[in-house]
Amino acid sequence: MSSYKDKKVISIGTVNELTGLSVRQIRYYEDKGLIYPERTKRGTRKYSFADIEMLLQIADKREEGVQTGEIRKDLEKKEKKVVEQMLRGQLNAHFKMK
Repeated sequence: MSSYKDKKVISIGTVNELTGLSVRQIRYYEDKGLIYPERTKRGTRKYSFADIEMLLQIADKREEGVQTGEIRKDLEKKEKKVVEQMLRGQLNAHFKMK
C-alpha cells in the first residue's frame, strides 16, 4: 500500500500556492527530469505531497546556486543507491544472509 504522500492528486495551481514557485518554474523542473507528475486523460498534471517536498528542496538548492543538471545527478545517485539497497535486501532474504 502506498503512502498518502505518493498519491498524485494535487493540481499545479495548488502546488504553486503551497510552494510559492511559479507554474512556469514547476513545468521547467518537470522538463529537466527533476519531478514526474502524472497526467490525467485530459493532460492535466497531478502532483503528490512527495513531489511538493522535492520541489521545495529543488528551490532551496537553486537559491544556493546549484544548477539543475547537478541536482539531477544527485537525484540519480540517490535513486541508484535505493535500488542497490533493495536488491541487496532481496538477495539477503533469498539466501538468508545477514
